[in-house]
Amino acid sequence: MNARAAATPVVHKVDFAGDRWLFFPAIVPEVAIIRATTADERGNLSYEHEGGYLGPLDQALAVRNNGGVVIAQVKRLAKAGSLRPQSVVVPGVLVDAIVVAPDQMQTTQTAYEPAISGEVFRPLSSFEIPALSVSKVIARRVAQELRYGEAVNIGFGISANVPRILIEEGCHGAVTWAIEQGAVGGVPLLDFQFGCAANAEAMVPSPYQFTYFQGGGFDASLVSFLQIDRNGSVNVSKLRARPHVTAGAGGFVDITARAKRIVFSGFFTAGAQLALVDGALKIEREGKVRKLVNALEHVSFSGPRAVADGRDISYVTERCVLRLTPQGLAVTEIAPGVDLDRDVLAQAEFPLLVPAPPRIMAAVLFRNEPFGLDLRVPGNGRK
Repeated sequence: MNARAAATPVVHKVDFAGDRWLFFPAIVPEVAIIRATTADERGNLSYEHEGGYLGPLDQALAVRNNGGVVIAQVKRLAKAGSLRPQSVVVPGVLVDAIVVAPDQMQTTQTAYEPAISGEVFRPLSSFEIPALSVSKVIARRVAQELRYGEAVNIGFGISANVPRILIEEGCHGAVTWAIEQGAVGGVPLLDFQFGCAANAEAMVPSPYQFTYFQGGGFDASLVSFLQIDRNGSVNVSKLRARPHVTAGAGGFVDITARAKRIVFSGFFTAGAQLALVDGALKIEREGKVRKLVNALEHVSFSGPRAVADGRDISYVTERCVLRLTPQGLAVTEIAPGVDLDRDVLAQAEFPLLVPAPPRIMAAVLFRNEPFGLDLRVPGNGRK
């Protein structure tokens, strides 16, 4: 992300127990700056207005145990002994200083909203449903990959709209959303509020949520892509041409390393001029930048490892659906109005497999009315 970071080795490859591992030398923290909603006079911290607990206790413990300083920013100060002990997330014995900021935002560019902290539940009718667009078509097709009763992680990008697709289709609650910042259930939020959820069923500390993801205990992950190569590997973390829009992988690697099923979503090329016309996709001008490339600029996800582990990997775009097979990427569906040779095969830098005539994606996905999603029925609205 900057010259100093690029020049500093933070990870090394090592051989251990017959395998190749990535070794990250421990960083010793000296200062922790954390936040909460309330601090009492003894420094005990509670989180009643927060949209997630993240990892403040872990940070405070690490710094305290290394002889450092823990500084807490809070919204308000309370009398000593007035906080319920079960509500205290970080005990005062770990806190050195408190800064009271009465106007602190609940999350990025967000004033206090009680549904984010689970104090009230918003009616489903209050959530804005995205208007028909090519991005919405992709999100609809991603929604068809879900199965009733699953626990599903979602990432930033097109897939973040899938919960609203389920609301529009009357399927809210058919799956349980789990996001890396710690919310479980409810409706994950968008844009600057991404990472929070309204109406969550539970909020767990983010480190515990990552333990869940790293262990592969959930069912599926819906994430985006910047580039895909012939082996199904994906880059989400680095583009030399657009360094200002990429800031590393975040939790992507932890989430996708063990996910049983992953649905990647994105546009087939970058910069294409696209239109929806009478239940079909019209490519008015092809994008200048190909996203299916011979060589990734950065490997964020390994397709060969996913194949070796027998995982179910798919890639949903506006014009086709691809599946990862041991032989490579196979085209399994194309959008109505799309020419397989001209609009799909010719727009990839490497050969795509076509083991059977691709199915035509349902035309209703490209129209304004609901498309009949039912996660209890095999096929999930695919016709």
